[in-house]
Amino acid sequence: MSADISNREPATRGHLRIYLGCAPGAGATCALLREGRLRAEHGTDVVVASVETHGRPGTEVLLAGLEVISPPAVAYRGTAVEGIDLGAILARGPQVALVDDLAHSNAPGARHATRWQEVEDLLAAGIDVISTVSIAHLESLSDVMAKITGVTPRQTVPDPVVRAADEVQLVDIAPEVLRDRMARGHIYPPRQAAAALGGWCQTGNLAALRELALLWLAATLAKSPQRHRGGHDLSRGQARERVVVALSGGLEGETLIRRAARIAARCGADLMAVHAAPPGGPAATVCAALADQRRLTESLGGSYHQLAAGDIPTALLAFARAENATRLVLGAARHTRLSSLPLWPGTAQRVIRDGSGIALHVVSRTPTANGVSPAAGEPAREEPAKEGDNDGARHLLASPRAASSAMGPQTASPR
Repeated sequence: MSADISNREPATRGHLRIYLGCAPGAGATCALLREGRLRAEHGTDVVVASVETHGRPGTEVLLAGLEVISPPAVAYRGTAVEGIDLGAILARGPQVALVDDLAHSNAPGARHATRWQEVEDLLAAGIDVISTVSIAHLESLSDVMAKITGVTPRQTVPDPVVRAADEVQLVDIAPEVLRDRMARGHIYPPRQAAAALGGWCQTGNLAALRELALLWLAATLAKSPQRHRGGHDLSRGQARERVVVALSGGLEGETLIRRAARIAARCGADLMAVHAAPPGGPAATVCAALADQRRLTESLGGSYHQLAAGDIPTALLAFARAENATRLVLGAARHTRLSSLPLWPGTAQRVIRDGSGIALHVVSRTPTANGVSPAAGEPAREEPAKEGDNDGARHLLASPRAASSAMGPQTASPR
């Protein structure tokens, strides 16, 4: 499955093709090298800017015979961190550069902090780039990855960078096949493979990652201007949806932003983050967190807004209505029980009561030691399901009756 999302800039700009792996070990690097070899055999000038073989014999066989511009290794905290020799590649000027692991972070002192920024330089120079990224390393999904695998990705790439590619190709693999490859030592050394098989590499986890990759790519394809090639652009004459996420400055903010970004991506909406505070600005204790959350919002293609208001719920709803928002995402304390919802103090209860016409996504918040909130849903009257919406939160249609109805707790598989 692939998404041709071409939206080319001037002809001098390079073409970006990305292999999206549905899980570590799915074979994205091998797909990268196979395409590089095929292009080289047909006369295209191809160089390898970076590739991580991890000592896998099959991967090393595919690399053999391709021109490699040896990347510099920089010592950082006692570990050799490999980058790409950007200057050498630009000077060499190949037609195609193979760049593995788009989410890679460079050592301090490099021209760019991340590999995807180096790829941007190659594209700007007119060099076509073929790259790889795992679904686990998309910024909007990092909290979901932590819940599925128990490990928070240390390196991520902003979703808009991947969506801006000319083509994204999914590298899919059945969970049982991946586990078999892992057990046979085709992915990790024996000790690491055994740990993975007993940990994150469970069939249920792999199935969840696979589903997440399919949903993400389907949403990307649905928003592609090529979807309506030869026909009418269905978006013309229609206002874009807007998803507003309300931030308090608490630790749950990043989880809420990522949840809202996923909802926005699936319905082709704009993402807007808003923090409302009394006149005088946010409290000093939350300024640093809000700055980080603003950066995260903008990295996911959204906009950040600061409101000054004495009545926070009223201000949030006024902002949402002024922006014609169709959905509002906000957090609520997880200890809240719907049986006592009419007495539930604070912003969420008032927004549910007064937010008629806006679909509300209430995400429970129980910050853990690392600041990631589990995404259990508050039980309430559900909004009619929309394609791709169900990523673990319950969807509320704001009405006074919703604030007094009571349903039993629900659970949903991570998506």
